[in-house]
Amino acid sequence: MEDYLEKSLEEWKEDISEVLNQINEEFENIKLDLKLYSYKYGITKQVIQSTVNEEIIENIRERYHKPFEEKYNELKEKAKELEEKRKVFQMFVNKIDEVKRKETPRTDFAAYK
Repeated sequence: MEDYLEKSLEEWKEDISEVLNQINEEFENIKLDLKLYSYKYGITKQVIQSTVNEEIIENIRERYHKPFEEKYNELKEKAKELEEKRKVFQMFVNKIDEVKRKETPRTDFAAYK
C-alpha cells in the first residue's frame, strides 16, 4: 500500500479509536450507575413490601422508588445509545483494517495456500 494511503488510514483509525475509547469509558460509567440504581430500586422495593404503614410507603415511593426507577430507565436508554455508537465506530475500525489488509501485498507463503 502506498505510504500516503497507509499513513492517512492509520491516522483516521487512531482518531476513530480515540472516539471509541471515550464511548467505551462513558459506557462503563453508565453500567456502574445502572448497577447502583438497580440496587437502590431493589432495596426500596423490598422495604416497601415489608412496610405496613401506607403513609410511609407513599413517602418512600415518592422520595426514592419512583426517582430511582426513572433514573434507571434513563440510564438504560443512554446505555442503548452508547452501545449503538460503539458498534458504529467499531465498524469504522474494522473497515479501515479490512482495506489495509486488502491493500497490503502479501509476501508470506500463507497467502498462496
